[in-house]
Amino acid sequence: MALKFVSLDHETIAYREQGHGDKVVILIHGNMTSSAHYNLLMDRLTKDMKVYAVDLRGFGGSTYINPVNHLKDFSDDIKAFVSALKIDKFTIAGWSTGGGIAMQYCIDYPDDVEKLILFESVGISGYPIFRKDENGQAIVGDFLTTKEELAKDFVQVLPILNAYENKDKETLRAIWDALIYTNKKPDEDMYDYYLEDMLTQRNLVDVDYALMYFNISSEHNGVTEGTGEVSKLKLPTLIFQGKNDLVVPLEMGQGIYKAMDHATYVLHEGGHSPFIDDLDMVVEELEKFL
Repeated sequence: MALKFVSLDHETIAYREQGHGDKVVILIHGNMTSSAHYNLLMDRLTKDMKVYAVDLRGFGGSTYINPVNHLKDFSDDIKAFVSALKIDKFTIAGWSTGGGIAMQYCIDYPDDVEKLILFESVGISGYPIFRKDENGQAIVGDFLTTKEELAKDFVQVLPILNAYENKDKETLRAIWDALIYTNKKPDEDMYDYYLEDMLTQRNLVDVDYALMYFNISSEHNGVTEGTGEVSKLKLPTLIFQGKNDLVVPLEMGQGIYKAMDHATYVLHEGGHSPFIDDLDMVVEELEKFL
């Protein structure tokens, strides 16, 4: 699926599209990825469904002119994207960080969205990062709060920044082997394709910062007070949560489910990448839900 491009007022957004018909799905990728990581899912979805997968600002083929500070910046980009393509009603689906963006979109633009799908989504209290001691151990209760602190985090952030700068795919592979492809790995050509795509990211610290300050719960997350906006999410929702997800803990998926009145919860045996771990299950549940 070749990249297409749409120029917005402030950025140029790259995207992929497939299928046809009145049923429209917008796919939003996670951190360290792009629309490229939805290729297997898009290939398998029924062709009478119109599917768009967007490269968020600063990822893949999209520009990064204006820095991101909040997940709302991304959700506003999606609004500008669907407006430019004259897409009126759709299902929105987000993976990991993309799940937070999808939830924010549904809060801000509820009339646009018919259904919400969350793949291993960040929780409603965001993703605060603990400060580390000299041995690299988390100091529980002591959170990072600035982009400057994040950029110096030598456990969770700096190794990825260095890998990007040095185009070090082997370090990225080691990180994904340890945290994401823990149950099953893509075939070698596909894995290399994904690794090359990771090197396109230009906003890692900004995204991590936005995740720390994303909090739609009704409680303080250690970094910022919750907005309570999760109560506005009234639409039918499908939540995928892996029992063995090492990136998004089980309690994050459970927390989303408990906070929503119209949610279906799919607890599966995989990890953070259900498209690799069990694509058949994802397609079956997704098409049944739609």
